[in-house]
Amino acid sequence: MDIKIYNTLSKNKETFKPLKPGVVGMYHCGPTVYDHAHIGNLRAYVFADTLRRMFEYNSYQVNQVINITDVGHLTSDADAGEDKMTKALIRENMPLTLNAMREVGTKYFDAFVENLKELHIELPQAFPRASDTITEDIELIKQLEKNGFVYQLSDGVYFDTGKFPHYGKLGGQDLIADEADVHARIAQNTDKKNHRDFAVWKLSAKQNVGEESVLIGWDSPWGKGFPGWHIECSAMSRMILGQPFDIHTGGIDHISVHHNNEIAQSEAAYGTSLANYWMHNAFITIKKAKMAKSEGNFLTLDTLELEHISPLAYRYWLLTGHYRSTVNFTGTAVQGAQKALIRLLSIVSGYPDGGTVVSTYKERFWAFINDDLDIPQAVALVWELIKDAKVSPADKRATILDFDRVLGLNIESVPHVELPVADTKDIPLEITVLAEAREDARKTKEWAKADALRTEIQERGFDVIDGESGFSIITR
Repeated sequence: MDIKIYNTLSKNKETFKPLKPGVVGMYHCGPTVYDHAHIGNLRAYVFADTLRRMFEYNSYQVNQVINITDVGHLTSDADAGEDKMTKALIRENMPLTLNAMREVGTKYFDAFVENLKELHIELPQAFPRASDTITEDIELIKQLEKNGFVYQLSDGVYFDTGKFPHYGKLGGQDLIADEADVHARIAQNTDKKNHRDFAVWKLSAKQNVGEESVLIGWDSPWGKGFPGWHIECSAMSRMILGQPFDIHTGGIDHISVHHNNEIAQSEAAYGTSLANYWMHNAFITIKKAKMAKSEGNFLTLDTLELEHISPLAYRYWLLTGHYRSTVNFTGTAVQGAQKALIRLLSIVSGYPDGGTVVSTYKERFWAFINDDLDIPQAVALVWELIKDAKVSPADKRATILDFDRVLGLNIESVPHVELPVADTKDIPLEITVLAEAREDARKTKEWAKADALRTEIQERGFDVIDGESGFSIITR
């Protein structure tokens, strides 16, 4: 079955064609580890995880990379301003040294990995750290210098976008002609040839520590400093996946600057495309505004857990919205998702083992996930299956566990229980009577009658769970 994905580069849904049959290489822009990731950041990795799981469901071998930025990332896409990692050192009263920067980066990298595990995200094959790939950064910049694409100013080395005629092609933006575009915000260095030009190497500035001035960074042919944020991703992705590789992902906020800069410098250096497909997830908003640390309107997984919302409930909520659609976070919505997840787990835990995957449902599920990750439709299909009286409980369990290879809700880990014959405690007598009538209809294979009785029970706020030893009634 063909896999269709939306390619930001062409602005079209395309049939995926791997560079190597049966293998897919994916690079995901990782976090800058100066603080805890918020749940808006984490959407990108739930998306990346479902993408990986979809390919694995299609029997692909996946080589997945999530980079870790632990040096050289300023507080925005700008080439000037306060560096995030330096900001973390100051905030935590740590010395302004490379060793301390590595230490604080490790602290928040470890916290990030724990977040991934809590969300039941499969860990990638590689977590390259920017501080480990300085040599590769320098070699890439040397290649750009050799090809005539960079120039040096007093504060660093810059990529000359004027020499790259296709600059801004990602997302169909005409960044060359539009002088009022998003890049205007990074025009802080008036010595640059063009306001779109960006730093590939930033020279270190002295930091005052008490009565002393400290200069931290790495030695390079252009002076002591740090790699630019954009050059780090180009170097790390090429180092592990080669160039070109199959798929590059990230949030939609990376399209206009970061990813266009990656494309420009990688193609200028090596004369070939960086990635064949570019995929981007939309924002999570809160009170209709983008969730961001800079805006102070963000939540972490720890915050959710204080409100008794599990990370898997958050994952389930994300799966009910398409990755390219903006979703607005509300406590009510996520609490509703948690109730739905609890109900799903309780139902499936009561189904017996020994069933087989229902081929008709599998084909539909497969078609949904292969159509640009239409996970919301796949989730809806799970509930359709649960309500299908023509499918045995054992087959329902087998099929849902098969689907969970992509959904990643860790359903199989829920303790398996045999549901008892209906306990009428706290269940209205009329509901019990309807359930018993349905059971009689099932035994005589009056399926239409059984379906009608189930619908009647559900409309009254209850559900019937079928088990080997009888049925149980639960509140919806």
